[in-house]
Amino acid sequence: MNENPRLTRQTLEEQMLSPKASFSACTKGRQRIEPECDIRTCYQRDIDRIIHSKAFRRLKHKTQVFLRPEGDHYRTRLTHTLEVSRIGRTIARGLRLNEDLTEAIALGHDLGHTPFGHAGERALDEILQSDGGFKHSEQSLRITDRIEQGGNGLNLTYETRDGILCHTGSKKPETPEGSVVRIADRIAYVNHDLDDALRAGIIRETEVPEEILCALGSTNGERLNTLILDLITESEKTGEITLSPPIAFVLETFRDFMYKNVYLNMKAKSEELKVSGIINEIFRFYFRTPDELPDEYRRVSMQDGLKRAVSDYISGMTDKYAIHIYEKLFIPEAWQVR
Repeated sequence: MNENPRLTRQTLEEQMLSPKASFSACTKGRQRIEPECDIRTCYQRDIDRIIHSKAFRRLKHKTQVFLRPEGDHYRTRLTHTLEVSRIGRTIARGLRLNEDLTEAIALGHDLGHTPFGHAGERALDEILQSDGGFKHSEQSLRITDRIEQGGNGLNLTYETRDGILCHTGSKKPETPEGSVVRIADRIAYVNHDLDDALRAGIIRETEVPEEILCALGSTNGERLNTLILDLITESEKTGEITLSPPIAFVLETFRDFMYKNVYLNMKAKSEELKVSGIINEIFRFYFRTPDELPDEYRRVSMQDGLKRAVSDYISGMTDKYAIHIYEKLFIPEAWQVR
C-alpha cells in the first residue's frame, strides 16, 4: 500500500519548495496536541477549519469600505479575503513558498473585523481603551483561539496564528508566507477599493495621480500584475519579502491618495457618524444586562470579564445583524390594530 497522501505532500514540499519556505513537516505545532491527518498537511487542515468556521461565513455580510452599499458588485470582507488569498498564493508560488500556509493566513486574517468596517473597529477601540483597546488582528486570533467551536477554538498551527496576528501593525510575521500575506493585503485593498470608489462615483479616473497610473497601470489587472511581479522579482533578488524601492514608494503614494480621497471622504463615510452611536448603545445595553447575552458569551465573561465578552459578541456581528439588534432594543414596534 502506498504511503498516505500527507506524507507524499510533505515529500513534494521538500523537493519543490525554496529552503526558505515553511515546511508543513516542520511546524511548531498546535496549542493542543492532536493526531495528524492521513490526507491533509497541518496547513491544509488550518484552511479547512477556517473556511468551515462561523466567523468566516459572516464575512460575506461585513463592510469593506462602503457601509451597506446599494449594488451587487461592491466588495465585502469575504470578497476582500478571497482576493488577498489569490494574490498571496500567486506570490507564494512565484517564490516557491508554501501556498497552503499562505492561504490559511489569508483566509483567517480578517475574521476579527467588526461590523461597519474600520468605523466599527474605532468605536470598540474607544470603548475598550482602558482595557487594552481593540485591534481586529488581535480579535482574529482571539476568534480562532477562544471563540469558535463553543469556546474551544480552531486549534490552528503556530505559523498560521502568527501570520494572522501580524498581518498588520508593527510586529512582523515570523514566516515568509506571513510576510507575503501582509503585503498582499495592502495590494488587494488599495486596488479593489479604488475600483469600488470609481464605481460609486466617489472619485473620477481623471483624479487618480498620473504617477500611479504610469508606474502601476491604468486598470485594476495591470496594477495587480505590476505589483505582484515586482514583489516576486525584488524578493528573489534581495532574499527578503519586499517590493523594489520605487514601486514601494508608488504604493505608499497610492495608499495616501486613497486615505485622503476615499477612506476619509465624507460622501463615502457619511453614515459612519451613526456607527459609533449604534455600537455604543448596544454595548451599554449588554454591559448593564449581561443576562441578555447569548450563553456562549456569558461563559466568556466568566473567564475574560464582561467588557471583553460584550465586545466579542458585538465584533462578531454582521452589519445587518447589528442594525437588527439595535432596532430590536431601541426602536419601538408599530402597534398592530385588529
